Amino acid sequence: MPSDLRFVFDTNVAVSAALLKRSVARQAVDKALDHGKLLVSKATVEELNEVVRREEFDEYVTEDERIEFITALVRDAALVEITETVNEGRDPTDRKFLELAVSGKADCIVSGDHDLLALHPFRGIPVLTPRQFLDRRWGDPT
Repeated sequence: MPSDLRFVFDTNVAVSAALLKRSVARQAVDKALDHGKLLVSKATVEELNEVVRREEFDEYVTEDERIEFITALVRDAALVEITETVNEGRDPTDRKFLELAVSGKADCIVSGDHDLLALHPFRGIPVLTPRQFLDRRWGDPT
């Protein structure tokens, strides 16, 4: 049963989860859904919708399958209103995930992006790879 934990997944991890059903990214998404809620913002959903439609991914799964997976992911996520602007980070395009994490009071950011990972922890929020996320205990009694 999901707890109150809140997770931010960047676009690359979410798309990887959509493309490869047995990937570490998919396992991380599944674990996050088992233990809490994914957070999205208008900006992260827009980027996800744009990226998931790229033809370069057709060799993995159909566009319809990718859209179906992402639609279900977003439908079950918590839509967060961005209340704080973030100026940290080398890559300005990554800031939407940092803003989402801060505004949504995330427990963790999951990313494969080196610029985001270099910020670990960001304002007390762990920034982990999908593998690191899987290796952590979330919501389990210790």
